[in-house]
Amino acid sequence: MTLNDLIRLLRIHSIISIPFMFSSSTKDKKNAAAPSMLTNGTDKEGTQTTVIAKGTVIEGKFGCTDNVRLDGSIHGEVKVDKRLVLGEGSYVQGNIHARDAAIKGRIKGDVFVKEALHLLDSAVIEGNITARTMIVEEGARYNGSCKIGEQGVAAKN
Repeated sequence: MTLNDLIRLLRIHSIISIPFMFSSSTKDKKNAAAPSMLTNGTDKEGTQTTVIAKGTVIEGKFGCTDNVRLDGSIHGEVKVDKRLVLGEGSYVQGNIHARDAAIKGRIKGDVFVKEALHLLDSAVIEGNITARTMIVEEGARYNGSCKIGEQGVAAKN
C-alpha cells in the first residue's frame, strides 16, 4: 500500500463523527472540543478532519490540505494546510508546518505554525518553535528556542 492509498483510506474514514478533539473521563471538559469544530467531523468552513488512529505509524513525508487529528506516529516531515491536533500519546519525529496546532503529544523536531499554537498539559516538544501566538498550559514542556509574533512567522514564510 502506498502513502497515497493510505491517505485516501484515511480520508474515507475521516467522515466519522468526532464530537470531542480531546476528552477524558477523569478530567473536566475544559479540553473537550476545539471551538471551531462541529460534531460531524468538520469545522465551520466545512473542512473534513483526517484521523490517524492510535497504533498507526507513517514513515516519510506527510501532507494534508484538511484538518488532521493524529493519535499515532509520524516519522518524517508533516505539512498540514489547516489545523493539526496531536492527541495524548501521539508522536512526531520531524518538522511540523501547520496553520494552527493543538498539541498533547510528543514532537522531536521544529514546529512552524502560521497562526495559533496551543500546548496542552501533556505536550512535549524537543525543538524550536515559531508561531504567531502561543498558549502554554501548566505541565506542557518545550526545549528549544521560541519565536512568537509577526516577525518570527514572516521570516519563515
